[in-house]
Amino acid sequence: MDHQMLSLADQVFDELEKNVLTEVYKRGEIITEMRLCEQLGVSRTPVREAMLRLEQEHLIENTGKGARVIGVSLEDIADIYDIRLRIEGIASRKAACNRTEEGLRELKEALEVQEFYTAKQDPDGIKNMDSRFHQILYRLCGSAPLRYTLEPLHRRIVKYRKVSISEHSRAAESLQEHKDIYDAIERGDGDAAERLTVAHIEKARDSILNGKKE
Repeated sequence: MDHQMLSLADQVFDELEKNVLTEVYKRGEIITEMRLCEQLGVSRTPVREAMLRLEQEHLIENTGKGARVIGVSLEDIADIYDIRLRIEGIASRKAACNRTEEGLRELKEALEVQEFYTAKQDPDGIKNMDSRFHQILYRLCGSAPLRYTLEPLHRRIVKYRKVSISEHSRAAESLQEHKDIYDAIERGDGDAAERLTVAHIEKARDSILNGKKE
C-alpha cells in the first residue's frame, strides 16, 4: 500500500491493524492511546480515529482503561475460510469474464515476483505477493460488494498465511495454483477459474488448520 496516498489517520490505522493481526500486540493485551502515540510519534487524534476503526472491526474492545486486543483466533480463521470458499470462486469467475489487458498484466507481474520470492524461500516476499495477487483478482471481478467483503477477510489471516507459506513445498504449490488460476482467467474460462480458486482456498485452509501454525 502506498502510504504517501493515505491520510495520517489511515497510516496509523494500517500500522495498528498490522500489529494486531501479526500479534505484535498479543490477544488480551491492553493498549492505550498514550502508549500508541509515543510508539508511533503522532498526536492523539489519528490514534483515536484508528482505534475507533479497529473497535468497529472487532479487533479491539474498549475497557474504559484502554483497549483490549481481540485479534483473530484460529476459530475465526476457520470461519473466514468457510466464507471465502463460498464467495471467492465467484469473484474469480467474474474476473475471467471481466478481464482486461492491464489486469492480466498486473496478475502476471505479481506471479513473476511471487516466483522470485518462492525461489529465494522468502516468507515475507511470498506473503506480500500472494496478497497482491488476490487483491488484483478482487478488483478485476468488477463487483464492489465482493471486493469489499473479501479484502478485509484476506487481511485478517495474514499471520497464519505467512506461517503456512513458510513451508517451501506449500509455497511452491500455492504459486502453481495461482498460475493455474491466472491461465483460466486469461482464457476467459469462468468455470475453471472458480473451480481452481475454491481448490486453492481449500488447500490453504487445510495447511493452516492441520497444525502448520506458530
